[in-house]
Amino acid sequence: MSSQEELFHDWTDNRDGRNPSRKSGSCFGGSDRRLSLGDGSLLSESSVRESFPLMETKLYKRRWVMLFLFCVYSMSNAMMWLQYGIISNIFKHFYGIDELAVDWLSMIYFFTYVPLIVPVTWLLDNRGLREIVTVGSAINCIGAWIKTGTAHPDSFAVTFLGQFVCSVATVYVLGIPSRLASLWFGQQEVSTACSIGVLGNQMGIAIGFLIPPILVPNVDDVEELAHHIKIMFYISAGVASVIFILVIIVFEDKPALPPTQAQAQARCIPAESYSYLASICRLLRNKPFMLLVVSYGLNVGCFYAVSTLLNRMIIDHYPGEEVNAGRIGLTIVIAGMVGSLICGIWLDKTKTYKQTTLAVYVLSLIGLVVYASTLNLGHLWVVFVTSGVLGFFMTGYLPLGFEFAVELTYPESEGTSSGLLNCSAQIFGIIFTIGQGKIMDAWGTLAGNIFLCVFLVIGSVMTGLIKSDLRRQKANVQAAGPSVSDMTSVLDESLPPLEIQKEGRMFEYRN
Repeated sequence: MSSQEELFHDWTDNRDGRNPSRKSGSCFGGSDRRLSLGDGSLLSESSVRESFPLMETKLYKRRWVMLFLFCVYSMSNAMMWLQYGIISNIFKHFYGIDELAVDWLSMIYFFTYVPLIVPVTWLLDNRGLREIVTVGSAINCIGAWIKTGTAHPDSFAVTFLGQFVCSVATVYVLGIPSRLASLWFGQQEVSTACSIGVLGNQMGIAIGFLIPPILVPNVDDVEELAHHIKIMFYISAGVASVIFILVIIVFEDKPALPPTQAQAQARCIPAESYSYLASICRLLRNKPFMLLVVSYGLNVGCFYAVSTLLNRMIIDHYPGEEVNAGRIGLTIVIAGMVGSLICGIWLDKTKTYKQTTLAVYVLSLIGLVVYASTLNLGHLWVVFVTSGVLGFFMTGYLPLGFEFAVELTYPESEGTSSGLLNCSAQIFGIIFTIGQGKIMDAWGTLAGNIFLCVFLVIGSVMTGLIKSDLRRQKANVQAAGPSVSDMTSVLDESLPPLEIQKEGRMFEYRN
């Protein structure tokens, strides 16, 4: 029996839930040859398996528990992002502050993310998923409890502190979906799992749109208003506390056996050979990924600006409709949740990452144009319809960006790539929220929305320029011993070499 056959039997004989044993040789069966995939000929299946022997993989049922628990944790944090902005006129009156100060209670989430994303993604790579989620849920819980003591007109500084603490927890949330999906879910469900992870955050935004206008009515009596605000804060703190306890008890870092061949190969890279700084540098030199970083930031930044300023836009055209403003926001997010789920399922079925991303991007632009041009017609039902269309595509774009980034950057850490995407989104979110707010003050809501449309046009062009380099799909196909049709559908002659680390040495598998 050859050394590769012995190694394969060792893997398949270990099915007791522990890490499979390995010989002291390479993770890839000891082969030092170069695999050519783009010279006009195709390798035989046996040659592919010689370079990439199948490793034992397993899908655990509890992966859905991990995903659900992350979703409710993300939901809790996202809900607190918008609990001020959606009733901005009420908090402006209660705390005696101007509109920009209320906007900063939402924008602090964007501002905090940028300087903290690098250390947090380093922790994610070096300490693992469980520690990141546990620390994040603890910080989220602390911030929620700080805000329970701020239901007084002179407590704006303290409520801002509580919101700042919650914003720190966001750094421990936004980059997790793609990482969790890759660690726990199979090749045919990873995009759907990422979409569900993003969907949890959108559910929190939906609750943030819906619940605050119901719990905190626009009343003139300050004491009654303080009572309603206190109830809202205590509900948020209670939910965050329950989630924190569940995370400590239930949440796990990763399964004993990897779910996919690509993840199995990634586990074979020695920890001592990994450099976080070198990983960042490689990502910054990856031109397709950097185009995606900017285009993703433009799209999601527009979504953040629309969400933050939604109350002002609705009240400007429909005075006294605070509750309906929340319902319109809910419509945006619920439609977006459907869009996210559909896009994730579509990616798992078709693997058409660039085509789907570009199509949804262009449709987001069209949706914003229609929303902006019909906002002042005087019919709320029209606003509900157009906002739903906008949300379906603009929010549906979120998991597409995450999954496309993982494909473009494999085998780099999913947390690092998604962290850079979110960093771009936060920067553009600050710029667009402040810029659109100033434009709305000077020239009205239509001008502010046109401002956003211009940047979506730029983002659409940049998305079209991205070169589709599906590295993760290529790794899965190579490891599984693909058929000719599989190889030609995933691999392209223009793809750059995929570097695999083996026993501390770098080998290139060129197409």
